[in-house]
Amino acid sequence: MEARDVSAWFGTHKVLERVSLTMEAGQVTALIGPSGCGKSTFLRILNRMHELVPLASLAGEVVLDGADIYDRTRKLTDARRHIGMVFQKPNPFPAMSIYDNVVAGLKLTGIRASRDEKDEVVERSLTSAGLWREVKDRLRQPGGGLSGGQQQRLCIARSLAVKPKVLLMDEPCSALDPTSTRVIEETMGELQKEVTIVIVTHNMQQAQRVSQKCAFFLASQGTPGGIVEHGDTDAMFSEPQDQRTFDYVNGRFG
Repeated sequence: MEARDVSAWFGTHKVLERVSLTMEAGQVTALIGPSGCGKSTFLRILNRMHELVPLASLAGEVVLDGADIYDRTRKLTDARRHIGMVFQKPNPFPAMSIYDNVVAGLKLTGIRASRDEKDEVVERSLTSAGLWREVKDRLRQPGGGLSGGQQQRLCIARSLAVKPKVLLMDEPCSALDPTSTRVIEETMGELQKEVTIVIVTHNMQQAQRVSQKCAFFLASQGTPGGIVEHGDTDAMFSEPQDQRTFDYVNGRFG
């Protein structure tokens, strides 16, 4: 997936300025930077959620497998089918069963499936999300009855049900305890073999643990957010090219 010269506005307020970034297949790309620098806005642009905000607009291209997802001939559901999203707080449908939560991913993107096909999707998705062994004997119980970490993995399974090419994660561990965070991070390590992962995180240790590529966003003195520096995660943390990157990853601001 590649963003090319992406700029974004909320009304007349410009929040992103010509952001270009390649997010490589089979890798985790971490987006880091202080609050308010446009990371989450950029993430939402990558699966066409930004356009759902009243008065929001954007310029530039987001290219997946050679095609711009904002091409007027492409349906919104096509983008959502190929580009999944996991939010900061787990958001399963609480009264819906674990099973129905997973297959809801199919319904939301208009995919029809037989009962046998749904059974296969549920087991495959929950297995990929590292949750199958924990819930296989209670699939008909409400998803809202799971722990916070399990609910987040259920949301990951719901996104994986449609076999996306890209999985976007907006601070997926910020509301979780350390044990649940570790499980989610281990799940990401397994998932990157199947999907391209882009994660927003304020946790510098997490960025180092889970990502191979990193992009540092910054907005200063009322200017729109942009990328200061991007590249291999190890290099970004050990030998950054920009002093602002060095200061941020070492906790001097942000």
